[in-house]
Amino acid sequence: MEFRQLETFVAIAKFKSYSKAAESLFLTQPTLSNHIINLEKDLGTTLINRSNKQISLTPAGKILYDYAVEILHVKENVGFKLDEYRGHFVGHIEIAASTIPEQYILPSFLTGFKKQYPDVTLTLRHLASDKIIDGILTEEYNLGVVGSKTTHGHLTFHSLTEDELALVVPNNEAYQAYETEIPWSELIKKPFIFREQGSGTRKLFEAALKKNNLGFRDLKVAAYIENTEVIKKCIMDGMGVSILSKRAIQQELLNDSLKALEIPDMMLTRHFYLVHHKYRTLSPLEIRFKEYLMEHSE
Repeated sequence: MEFRQLETFVAIAKFKSYSKAAESLFLTQPTLSNHIINLEKDLGTTLINRSNKQISLTPAGKILYDYAVEILHVKENVGFKLDEYRGHFVGHIEIAASTIPEQYILPSFLTGFKKQYPDVTLTLRHLASDKIIDGILTEEYNLGVVGSKTTHGHLTFHSLTEDELALVVPNNEAYQAYETEIPWSELIKKPFIFREQGSGTRKLFEAALKKNNLGFRDLKVAAYIENTEVIKKCIMDGMGVSILSKRAIQQELLNDSLKALEIPDMMLTRHFYLVHHKYRTLSPLEIRFKEYLMEHSE
C-alpha cells in the first residue's frame, strides 16, 4: 500500500469521478485506474463499486476511507513540520469563493500570503455561496469564503469582514431626482436585474423583501445574470437596476457612470465568512492560510 494509491483512492471518493480525480492529481485516467487496481490487490478486497454509472465506495472502501484520510494527514503534517524546520514551505491550497470575495476581497489576501509563502500554489474557485457550502459538506472543498451563513451543525463560520449593498442605477437624467434613496412606490416600477439563485447577494435581498411583506412577484424582473461585471454593464446600458455590493462599484462611483441609492426601511448589510467543516481536519497549510485571513481581516 503506497501513499500515491491512497491519494488516488481518496480523490475518487471525494470527486465521485475518475476524470476529476485524475485532473486534480495531474494523472492520466489509466494511471489512476492502475493505482486503484493495485491498491485493491494489495488489500485483497474491492474498494469501489463499478456496477453502475455513479461511483460509490463498497463497505470495505468506507472502512478504508477514514484511515486513508488520517494517514495522508499524518504524512502532510510530517512534511509541513520538516518544511517549517527548514524554513521552506511547499504545498497547495484550494479556496472556493462567492463572487464578491473572489473578485474584490481575496486577491489582496492571496497576494500577501503568496509573498510570505512563495512556494505555495493557490487555486481560487468561483461558485455561488450555497454550492460552496454543499461542497464543504460533501468534502469537495475544505475552505470557502461566502456571503451567507447557515445553521448547519457540521460547519464552522469565521466572520472576516462586513459588506454593504445598495440599489445600483445608471447615473443619468432618469435617476437625477433621487439623491440618496428611492421610494418603494417608484422602485417597484423599475426593471430589476437579479443574480442567480443561491447567490448570497440575492438571498440577502430576498430576506429584506420578505421583512417588508414583498417578494419577487412585486418587482419587474428584466434578467437573471450571474456575472457582476456584466450586470454593471447592463445597468449602464439602461437594461435595469440591481442590488450589488458597494465593493463592486467603487470605480464606477468615482467616474460617475453608476449611482448607489438606499431603499427606505431596508438594511442591506452582511458579513463574509470563512467556512470549513467542523469535524474534518484541515491541512497544516490550510490552517496557516486560515490564520492569515483571520489576522489580516477587518
